[in-house]
Amino acid sequence: MNYPPALLAIVDELGRFPGVGPKSAQRIAFWLMRQPSEDVERLAASLSEMKTKLSFCERCCNIAESGGLCAICADTRRDQTTICVVESPPDVAAVERSGAFHGTYHVLHGVLNPLEGVTPDRLKIQELIQRLHGPVNEVILCFNSNVEGDHTAMYLSRLLQVPGLVVSQPASGLPVGGDLEFADDLTLGRAIDGRRVLSD
Repeated sequence: MNYPPALLAIVDELGRFPGVGPKSAQRIAFWLMRQPSEDVERLAASLSEMKTKLSFCERCCNIAESGGLCAICADTRRDQTTICVVESPPDVAAVERSGAFHGTYHVLHGVLNPLEGVTPDRLKIQELIQRLHGPVNEVILCFNSNVEGDHTAMYLSRLLQVPGLVVSQPASGLPVGGDLEFADDLTLGRAIDGRRVLSD
């Protein structure tokens, strides 16, 4: 069956979402069609407002109000000498929930994955290196325990060989192949507390 162009356009756009295949995109589009107009308009307004009012922190690349620092970077009580490097903003929230880390963060917005075209120039690595000119003593590489996360940690540990800088990684306790976002608070907190120093 040929659907109207307006519906096909929505299905195509929804299909670009991560984890949403063609059938899921169709189901969501049909669900939206059944909703009251004011609900759909509210969703559209929320999306527009998100793009207008939010951006990425000019220091750590986490989510922030437009044109400024995120709440963590703006907090003068945070330890400015330690940076926890993570893949995405949800990982910041996961580490924060553990209550074990009181420094600042740096969000790469991905991990190295050459098969999918994610090379170092596609990540926020140069922004991280620029931050090392400040009072930074330690960088914690806190990635998902999988092939891509391990590869990224190894790449960064070699890149960040700066005199006086400690490069560490959370201790074992995070399950191999597991995502930080879904780790329980106690396990993640213990992993941060027991982090190990990386060396060649």
